Amino acid sequence: MADPVTIWTLDWVPETPRGFVRDLRLRWACEEASLPYRIATVPFDDRETNHLDRQPFGQVPMLEDGDLRLFESGACVIHLARKGGILIPADPKGEIKVLQWIMAALNSIEMVTMPWVVLTWSDEEFAGITGWLDKRLAQIEAVLAEREWLVGDTFTAADLIMADVLRVDLVRKHGDRPASEAYVRRVTDRPAFRKAHADQLAHFAVADANREEKSDG
Repeated sequence: MADPVTIWTLDWVPETPRGFVRDLRLRWACEEASLPYRIATVPFDDRETNHLDRQPFGQVPMLEDGDLRLFESGACVIHLARKGGILIPADPKGEIKVLQWIMAALNSIEMVTMPWVVLTWSDEEFAGITGWLDKRLAQIEAVLAEREWLVGDTFTAADLIMADVLRVDLVRKHGDRPASEAYVRRVTDRPAFRKAHADQLAHFAVADANREEKSDG
């Protein structure tokens, strides 16, 4: 058996982001590809500066595979997909199509959805970004209305990233997009996603108990 990769995440987060912290994408990719992995953590406290040697923006996740160190969830998932050999096609044309849709998920969809979500959380609203969001979500809805998966006839790393972007609760509840909703349900019903999601929630539940024990002590 291959040596496990190491996925770095935070030791604890508040309730709201649980199930969405992006180490989930790496856990999920490993589960899909049957790659062994272990979880390591950096402290939530002082998180913007306490691991700049591993991640120049003070974020998670990070990935270690032997002497290879990576950050940014998209890059990490691409590496895991190639390593596992089943989340990305072996032929160059198929591979570049998967990479194209990963970039689309991160650069054309998530770069709009996340600012909109943050503004919504803060009770701010800007018509410009809502209009931009509506346009982007309508565009991906049109794509998903015509296909089951983004590339070819099987689930790939592109679907992993795109579905993770689209499954955010506020985004799912915004507007009526039946093809996108069916896609998110189809992808998140996969056993690998369910396990990765449950494991992340369990990780932070244990962290709650540890923090409570320390505060009581």
